[in-house]
Amino acid sequence: MYRIGELSKQSQVSKRTIDYYTKIGLLECDRSRNNYRYYHENTLADLKMIEQCQQMKMSLHEIKDRLTVMKSVEVDPSILEKQVGHIRNEMDHLHNELHEVLHAMETLGDEERNQMIKQVSPQALALFQTLMVFSG
Repeated sequence: MYRIGELSKQSQVSKRTIDYYTKIGLLECDRSRNNYRYYHENTLADLKMIEQCQQMKMSLHEIKDRLTVMKSVEVDPSILEKQVGHIRNEMDHLHNELHEVLHAMETLGDEERNQMIKQVSPQALALFQTLMVFSG
């Protein structure tokens, strides 16, 4: 169990943000007799998930729905449908970005293109190639 300061330090998320997430129901905590908040170990994973969802431009409401689905035994089909729609939108966005990058790469000479490819990590290059296959 973590107190808010310890959780903040471990997660590198401010106490103020953790407090806000708790108030809006994204995070859960237990209260001690002297009103200290104690967060469970899995709260670190929840904070990481919140950060990843925010990077995908998800709203806090959508993130709350996603956390609810992950933690519940029964799944609300409408929430899943929203999540699938969000993933589709992200894929469309990535597809468009990928084609913009490919178009820009076509304007480069062979030497410049090869130099750019050398700067990309093997994992990123593999992901890029996979996206190419799926984007058709």
